[in-house]
Amino acid sequence: MKILALVLCFFSFTVTYAQEEILYKSIDSVELYLEVHKPAKMVEGKRYPAMIFYFGGGWNTGTRSQFERHAKHYAAKGIICFLADYRVFKRNNTTPFQALNDAKSAIRFLRKNAESLQIDPSRIIASGGSAGGHLAVATAIVEGYNDASDDLTYSCKPNALVLFNPVIDNGPGGYGFERIGMEYKSFSPLHNIVAGAPPTLILLGTKDHLIPVTTAQYYQHVMKKVKSKCVLKIYEGGKHGFFNYKEKNKEYYTSTMKDTDDFLESLGYFNKAN
Repeated sequence: MKILALVLCFFSFTVTYAQEEILYKSIDSVELYLEVHKPAKMVEGKRYPAMIFYFGGGWNTGTRSQFERHAKHYAAKGIICFLADYRVFKRNNTTPFQALNDAKSAIRFLRKNAESLQIDPSRIIASGGSAGGHLAVATAIVEGYNDASDDLTYSCKPNALVLFNPVIDNGPGGYGFERIGMEYKSFSPLHNIVAGAPPTLILLGTKDHLIPVTTAQYYQHVMKKVKSKCVLKIYEGGKHGFFNYKEKNKEYYTSTMKDTDDFLESLGYFNKAN
């Protein structure tokens, strides 16, 4: 009986682990996963909104654990959340362009497998911080940089965006120009805003040394010109990465989560009662 109990325990553990991590892409020996956070009580056959998070790190480094607390927060509100791996320079010797390849592949994977994942493919939110914020918005408005192995019949464009101090300008004077070069014209979100851009929330601190407030304000201005919703929330004294959860200073995390809650509720992704 003890042996049987141990076997059952092990089987239960492996099944649970498989539900929490999904392989969405393989490139040679590199495997990229989505870590899944689901609502506690899911109804069979029901489709849920999805939210995918891309970590920050200048396309050089970072891990998907950055947004784990955010994912748990929104899973509790009835959204299936995914923390995405993507290739970065220090681990994979790759470029920002390949990072965007992966970000787009991840959303296409969600739509292609929407039925088995129980997600509503018309209600996908992309989110991220810093360079991860760039990837989130670029999946929505940058047309190129699709992986050759992707099934392009599935759209990589999310239905809403939540961007934490995002890299939105890769042009001269913007972030990453030394790596992007003249490709900024097709790669930089600020330079590719078009009609139909999804509703967007930008959260930015006044003391961010990488993303000027004026850049975000101009982004909002252009979004208004193409008649797309863009809410800009400015946090006094906030530095780059201010939104991350820290035990000693939770004020920014709490306020950014409240503003994000309000934005997503305004779009109908959940109700405050949840």
